[in-house]
Amino acid sequence: MVYTTQQLLDILDQELEATWRGDRVLLSTEQRLENPVIAKALGAHKLSKVFVFQDFREQIHQYQREHGVSGIIWHQCTFRDRTVRFPELHPQLAAIPEDKAALIAAKPDVIQFWRTSIEGMRLWRAGHSPQLLTLEKVNQHILESEWAEVSATRSELYLSLCWGNPKECYCDWAYPESGCQRIIAAVAEPSAIKV
Repeated sequence: MVYTTQQLLDILDQELEATWRGDRVLLSTEQRLENPVIAKALGAHKLSKVFVFQDFREQIHQYQREHGVSGIIWHQCTFRDRTVRFPELHPQLAAIPEDKAALIAAKPDVIQFWRTSIEGMRLWRAGHSPQLLTLEKVNQHILESEWAEVSATRSELYLSLCWGNPKECYCDWAYPESGCQRIIAAVAEPSAIKV
């Protein structure tokens, strides 16, 4: 029997709880951190908790790759009485090749939901200092992206336009091979919520 995505997430949760309770120990953790000053400051106990879970998670990722177990979970977003359901990669799991295909296949539904939900709203590029965007510029970003995700508050709709490696697209260091443009649709200026 091959474990399902949900079963792997349950196993990871149980292992994380066991790690934080101190039920899991990894010896020689100081040697795994290249900076001896930081290793000493954190202490062997805290380092052990970090590395033992990291090692276990890598074993789960290897299991996923060997058995073709998806890292995708399904997310639902509701805004202005509209709802869309789409896949997204769980942050604790790895992406298998089929996962990226699922993300790409869901893009038209996500974009359609976003377009029908932004009437009367202004568009902003998310960041430290949000920049006002035209719909034409956002459409250009949509064409350049491989997949899309959305999330919402009561008054704002957030569109993430992503490309590259699904596991790395939110990491600044992965740019330009992988990345994500974030667009905020708001009636006026966007709130201070970080996306």
